[in-house]
Amino acid sequence: MPHNILLYAAVAYLLGSIPFGLLLTAAFGGGDIRKIGSGNIGATNVLRTGKKGVAAATLLLDALKGVLAVVLAARFAQDHVAQAMAVSAFCAVLGHCFPIWLGFKGGKGVASGLGVIWALCWPVGLISSILWLAVARFSRISSAGALTAFLAAPLLMVAMVGSPPFASPFPLATLGISTIIWLRHYGNIIRLINGTEPRVGQKSS
Repeated sequence: MPHNILLYAAVAYLLGSIPFGLLLTAAFGGGDIRKIGSGNIGATNVLRTGKKGVAAATLLLDALKGVLAVVLAARFAQDHVAQAMAVSAFCAVLGHCFPIWLGFKGGKGVASGLGVIWALCWPVGLISSILWLAVARFSRISSAGALTAFLAAPLLMVAMVGSPPFASPFPLATLGISTIIWLRHYGNIIRLINGTEPRVGQKSS
């Protein structure tokens, strides 16, 4: 792997590791988000503080740090640009889920995952976001929307940029990102099966 791609991977990981949910909640008087609700640092748990504006800002900034990681690779990589973008996308989500600053205990990667997919291929990002919002709205279960979006995202990426399949590094990166996000939602999946998954606005047990 070219050394410059390793550099972009490190930068993307560090960008992804910025815990906006933790920082914003503390800054606006919400305390330590890790001690609230599910203990997750993502926007869904921030919403449980009752601070909708802070939750929206968390969602936006978590997505934008993913976008920035991919855009930096696209802008400054001198060769192997697609590979640098794909690796940066994966590492940004990895950083969010396993941030070095928080002992590798981070979020579940949904907002940052959507952000990097928008940056890799905006039509896939758009469709995935619509799926996420639609399923979450009708079910009132955020995790159901996220799982649906990231089940579809690799297939959409193959359909739009992978011809033949995986000729581009983007579908493989998207598959890796989706795998991480599904694994991070293991507890949610069990609760969905058992019918005990909290709905949006409901406190996590």
